[in-house]
Amino acid sequence: MAQGARRTIGQVVAVVGLAVAVTAFLSVAAVRHGFFDLKVYYGALNFWVHDGGEIYDFLKPGTQYGFTYPPFAALVMLPMAALPWPAAIVVSVTASVAVSVVLLWWLVDPIARRAGWTRWFALAVAVCLAAAFEPMRETVNFGQVNMLLLFLVAVDLLRLLPAGNRWAGVGIGLATAIKLTPGIFVVYLLVTGRWRAALTAVGTAAGTTLVAAALFPDASREFWTSALWNTGRVGELAFVSNQSLRGVVARLNPEHPSTLAWAALVLATLAAWAWRSRAAAAAGDEATGLALTGAVMCLVSPVTWVHHLVWLLPGLILLVDNGMAAPARSGRRRLLLAAAIVGYGLLTSRIVWAWEKDFTGVDGFLGSNTYVWISLALLLFLPVRWWAAQPSSRPA
Repeated sequence: MAQGARRTIGQVVAVVGLAVAVTAFLSVAAVRHGFFDLKVYYGALNFWVHDGGEIYDFLKPGTQYGFTYPPFAALVMLPMAALPWPAAIVVSVTASVAVSVVLLWWLVDPIARRAGWTRWFALAVAVCLAAAFEPMRETVNFGQVNMLLLFLVAVDLLRLLPAGNRWAGVGIGLATAIKLTPGIFVVYLLVTGRWRAALTAVGTAAGTTLVAAALFPDASREFWTSALWNTGRVGELAFVSNQSLRGVVARLNPEHPSTLAWAALVLATLAAWAWRSRAAAAAGDEATGLALTGAVMCLVSPVTWVHHLVWLLPGLILLVDNGMAAPARSGRRRLLLAAAIVGYGLLTSRIVWAWEKDFTGVDGFLGSNTYVWISLALLLFLPVRWWAAQPSSRPA
């Protein structure tokens, strides 16, 4: 048997073995949320379309959770109201998986080509590992839209912007109109001097928001004047799942969290992000710009649930890229690959939930905020790939 055929068979066996191991891990470790968030969307849309209610008045029975996204998101999700519940689940899972595979291909394929790996094998391994990643599995189990938003932003930063495409910014604008937090990528475009793309993003977000307002004036009025400011609809700030700087401050004093301390932390974090983002843009390293901005978005948002941390996935992959680009057997390679393994391992382990009931004391402060520390580490120490704009200049 030819050496190439033996290698392919070995890779197929390895992928199947990894898939089996991940499936076994998920059967034990994955929490079954029963598509909780998707039920909120589905219930709100049916209440709105079929029962004649107002979408922002809907609360999932027995909870304080309601539809919290802008009216344009309701417009995008509107076809869900015509689907039976099982079909809505299929659409949600299929969409998340499909965009995740494409995004992983965009991020992993350049590494595979530079390192001389078999490209399909690298993608298959990445997909298996991503399936075990806690934020990813939480996104799927909740029926969340995180990967769809990350995909829209990545279309701009990884595909359109490097090519100088005049449509760059549309994906960021759409993501911002669906959920406000990706709007920080508009700031990223401004900070790094991409004025045209920033204007396109703002125009897209404003245009789609106005379309939604014209179609649903009552819902738009309710969202922008009331629902947007009702923080009780999203849950408790001190809950251990809130892995943002606001969550860190809230867990220090759940009854009276310091707004001043949070604001000071946010300003310092944004300053570090602006400095590092400009360096990434100067190097033509849009993938690192995506990773840094995803990390800072998780940090400065008042609420960053664990499933929102899919935005850290590009940073972990880029740690691998930087490690493989370092000289073989060098300390730098070992350090970067070890950092990627540790970060991924912690973000797969559910470690913060060990302090769900009691996050007091030094161990509670350090342990309950583990994912925040990882976000900060990526923001501050993820290397800028000065060679990224010329991938062929790096030897395999």
